[in-house]
Amino acid sequence: MSIKDVIEKRRAYRALKPAEITQSLINELAQSASLAPSCFNYQPWRYVFVYDKDVLKQMFAAMSKNNDWTQRASMIIAVITKKELDCIIKGREYALFDTGMATALLILRATELGLVAHPIAGYDEQKVKEILGAPEDMTVITLVNVGQHSNEMNELMTEKQIADEKKRPERHPIEKFAYMNKYTAEQK
Repeated sequence: MSIKDVIEKRRAYRALKPAEITQSLINELAQSASLAPSCFNYQPWRYVFVYDKDVLKQMFAAMSKNNDWTQRASMIIAVITKKELDCIIKGREYALFDTGMATALLILRATELGLVAHPIAGYDEQKVKEILGAPEDMTVITLVNVGQHSNEMNELMTEKQIADEKKRPERHPIEKFAYMNKYTAEQK
């Protein structure tokens, strides 16, 4: 499968069924993330791979209501960093950008392996830090929910989530975000 195929195949599905989580899989995903570029090669990303049933149950309790569907995930990957782990050049903080690039590679590798890797923002960060023992000065950027895609919708999904599952959400036209030679005023 080409990288273009993997990019096009990647979807943030919510209808999940169990996936086998092995140390080999975790190593594959971590290795893919480790190859991402970063400012001065500081590699500011930190990942906590959660697959223990008891810890997963605690993580599910930290989710916002609209993320009940995550209870079907076989693994949750907490993506963590702090600005001091990466470059800060003339006030520009690179940690979030660099960690995002590494996480994108991880997600693409998961997709290539036939998995869904769905990042979310709806969770209680403080609870997640407590569950995982993450330091207070770190930022939990996202939680990536991993499982197999299921064609069967589950009862934990909202009606809107079920509708969204059936077709890829609309993407902005290229003209809305790609400018030639100079930034121009936003088009609404």
